[in-house]
Amino acid sequence: MKTVAILCARADSIYKIIEGCDVFDAARDARTFAGGMPVVAHAPCRAWGELRHMARPRDGEMDLGLWCADKVRENGGVFEHPKGSTLFTAAGLPHPGERDAAGGFTLAFPQMWFGHRAEKWSWFYVCGISPAELPEMPFTLGEAPCIIGTPGRRADGSRLKRGDAGWRPEVTKREREATPPLLSAWLVETARRCAAVTV
Repeated sequence: MKTVAILCARADSIYKIIEGCDVFDAARDARTFAGGMPVVAHAPCRAWGELRHMARPRDGEMDLGLWCADKVRENGGVFEHPKGSTLFTAAGLPHPGERDAAGGFTLAFPQMWFGHRAEKWSWFYVCGISPAELPEMPFTLGEAPCIIGTPGRRADGSRLKRGDAGWRPEVTKREREATPPLLSAWLVETARRCAAVTV
């Protein structure tokens, strides 16, 4: 079984119990990864996402995101970030529907398909295999039972409250950050199928 490096995992990450994962959390520091195996990268996103104007990233956090994108390109694997992440443009990663010089491509889908309680739309840059080589993916229709962020707004701009039609509860901070077990397994299997790329 091919070992997969998990870069920038949470300290309580599900990846720590998935066989064949070499997990780099904050204590281990992803930048100590020497290469030589495919990667699943979950680089910090607060400095690159929709709410980046409110973010207070730690020193070096933005550079870590760019570094993770490079490691996926060098070793093959998957880079995950929120839908619309500005890191994709900064790192030269293709947007959904595009390919890059390394043959990498980006998928966009909600993590709800893999069991997340909120939609949690994300972009997944995959490098080292063709789209036809991806593992089978689930597909779920309907509305997620929860949301990420504050409850929705009405047409007049006022916020929905508990009991209002269309109101849904917000997931916890841990749920916002964590990867659902089924998605984690899919990402690891995808990375295992990837080969290092020379551009």
